[in-house]
Amino acid sequence: MLVLSAACVAGALVLTACGGGGAGESADGTVTLKLVAADYGDKASNSSTVYWEDVAKRFEAANPEIKVDVQVVNWNDIDAQVKTMIQSGNVPDVLQTGGYADKVADDLLYKAEEVLSPATLDNLVDTFAKAGEVDGVQYGIPFVSSARALFYNKKLLADAGVTEPPKSWADLKAAAEAVKKKNPDVVPYALPLGPEEAQGETLIWELGNGGGYTGDDGKYTLDSEANVETFQWLRANLVEPGLTYSNPAATDRKTAFADFAAGKAGMLNGHPSLIQMSKDGGVDYGVAPIPGKDGALDSTLGVADWMMAFKDSGHQEEIRKFLDFAYSKENTLKFDEMYNLMPVTEDTLQEMTSNGKHKDLEPFFDLLPKASFYPLGDTSWDAVSAEIKKSGGTAVGDDPAKVLGDLQKKAEQIAANQ
Repeated sequence: MLVLSAACVAGALVLTACGGGGAGESADGTVTLKLVAADYGDKASNSSTVYWEDVAKRFEAANPEIKVDVQVVNWNDIDAQVKTMIQSGNVPDVLQTGGYADKVADDLLYKAEEVLSPATLDNLVDTFAKAGEVDGVQYGIPFVSSARALFYNKKLLADAGVTEPPKSWADLKAAAEAVKKKNPDVVPYALPLGPEEAQGETLIWELGNGGGYTGDDGKYTLDSEANVETFQWLRANLVEPGLTYSNPAATDRKTAFADFAAGKAGMLNGHPSLIQMSKDGGVDYGVAPIPGKDGALDSTLGVADWMMAFKDSGHQEEIRKFLDFAYSKENTLKFDEMYNLMPVTEDTLQEMTSNGKHKDLEPFFDLLPKASFYPLGDTSWDAVSAEIKKSGGTAVGDDPAKVLGDLQKKAEQIAANQ
């Protein structure tokens, strides 16, 4: 997933359109917008329901002709519930979730420029706005973001005689060897290539060798020479020498994060949610750019969750008013600070980088403008990503060329059937 989800709270009852002239329009002309959003909270007190109901209340006070029905759904259920809503004709007006491209393929969404004022559109961080495009047209509106960086346990590295975080793959291997020699019970580098998020860890490493999932023409390059070489290096230099988990393909990110937060792992690639976990575990951690083959990466993996607007009800103007309100600095700042997430708007990014309240996020702020992304605008990506999750991690145990070659064939078949 970018997905930035935490443990989640179940949402409210499914919404029904108000009676009246049209879908969501009452007899007195009042329009009701249906907002469906993912839950970033892990308990009732910090459920996203609290946030969105407050936004809706203040928006309705300023726009009495528009009402907003809020439904917040946990991350495990939101995709299935939205699919059911669409199939049954109970289409949301506004949806906030993890992906948008499949909705574009079905011609369900407004273009971003049709439901955002020029000022709101221009306020989006460029790299994330571009990641919301399909064939050069923006449909996905970034909502929150994250970037990946190297986390390292300062004490474990210092005890092993490692004086600075690794910058290259060779540095990382040397640091891992030193950690293992000093503390054999620790996982020197936590490499999670299990089905939870194999596509994320995979892309990070491939970027470090000039590889990636697609070429300049947008076509999949899963078995490129650079990608095969990346997995050959991982197998020979981390897996076979015992510097990571014995079976990375069966190890999920949540396991790696938990091990690091418990002081049981020396290094790993992580995102901002690991900050609080590390603090709660009493780990003195550091954050640095991710090592690449020949030096630290200039562009790391960026992830975003998305807002989108559906055409079904025809409430374009009302949606525009609501989204302009929701994307004001007051609201975006409140949400980002509520969950310690990264902003996608320029004014909120400026506020969070200058108000002195987010020192722990500063390394990630620096990474955001140059982030690299999954091929989110490709309508085949969700299915291809699922295949990578299932078998991509086995490339560090089996023949990388065969594993990635099989994935490439599947990706080409999926793309051809779109």
